[in-house]
Amino acid sequence: MTQASTVHVHPPKVEFFDIAARTNTDPKGFVRPVEVYREQPWGLYMARRSDHPNFHYLESWVLPEVSLRVTRFHHNPGVDRWQDIYVDIGEFTRQSATLWRSIDHYLDLLVRTGRDVRLVDVDELLLAHADGLIDAAQAQGAIEHATAAIDGIAANGYAIEAWLATLGMTLTWR
Repeated sequence: MTQASTVHVHPPKVEFFDIAARTNTDPKGFVRPVEVYREQPWGLYMARRSDHPNFHYLESWVLPEVSLRVTRFHHNPGVDRWQDIYVDIGEFTRQSATLWRSIDHYLDLLVRTGRDVRLVDVDELLLAHADGLIDAAQAQGAIEHATAAIDGIAANGYAIEAWLATLGMTLTWR
C-alpha cells in the first residue's frame, strides 16, 4: 500500500490566446509575446519562447473539437523529460474573431511517441469536483475526452499526430 500524496486543489486554470495582440496570457496572468499563431478550421497553433527553468520554447495546438491542447516543450539541456508530447484536457473556445480561451480540466496525458501514453492528475480532478470547483458534467467530460484520446493514440501506434490525422487534424510543428 502506498501513502497518498497531498494535492493542492486549485480552481481550473484559465489561459488566453490573443491573436491580434500576438500574446498568450498564462493562468497566473503573465502576458507573454507569441512568435507564431496559425489558425485552422479545427484549431489554433501557437509557438513562443519561455522563461521556464525546464524548457525554453513551447509549441501548442488548441483543439476544441476533441477538448485537447497538445504541446511540445523544447527542453533545456540536461533536463530529464518523460514525455515528448504533453496533452491538457479542457474546454477550448473562441471568444471572438481574435481571442481564444482555455479552461483546464485537470487531467493530462503524457505521450511517448511510439511507446505509450500515461494519464495523470486524476487525483486533482476528483478533489476539484469534491470541492465544487468543477461540476459533474465537466468531470465526466474530462474523463471521456481523456479516454477517447488514450484509445485513439494507442490505436495509432502511440502517435497522437497519426490519431488526429484520422480526424482531419494535421498537426505541424516548427
